[in-house]
Amino acid sequence: MAVKMRLQRHGSKKRPFYFIVVADGRSPRDGKFIQKLGTYNPLTVPATIQIDRQKALDWLQKGAQPTDTVRRILSFKGVLYLKHLLRGVSLGLFDEASAMEKFTKWTSEHEMAVAKRQSTHKKSRNDRRGDKPFVKRVAAKPEAPAAEPAETPAEEPKTEE
Repeated sequence: MAVKMRLQRHGSKKRPFYFIVVADGRSPRDGKFIQKLGTYNPLTVPATIQIDRQKALDWLQKGAQPTDTVRRILSFKGVLYLKHLLRGVSLGLFDEASAMEKFTKWTSEHEMAVAKRQSTHKKSRNDRRGDKPFVKRVAAKPEAPAAEPAETPAEEPKTEE
């Protein structure tokens, strides 16, 4: 049985929301699945991803094949890097403590980069809008034209006599 890690679509029309699941490769996209690993919301900036790293790592080690999109998600969350480090531990290239140290260092750098990207996006969005954050835009009321002095005589049309 070919086991795949893939996205299962939920949400309404033009408002996608996905579950990251482990399923038999022969089952339909939104059909029966073996285990739910997390969620993925592409509508937020940056996309919101919640995944159980340990479950995903266990399934990868058992031989589950991720689809292209799920592979990118796992790479972004560091699951594939952790699998790579644990493979090095099993080959005897380094010990588990140094592998976890490398992973922790990578995670902290990655979180800082994501936070920087998110703040840059918010700043550029506010610059495009031309307003400051948390400031309500109020439509300017048109001012009434200044009243003309009453002393100016109105021109009277000339009549022929």
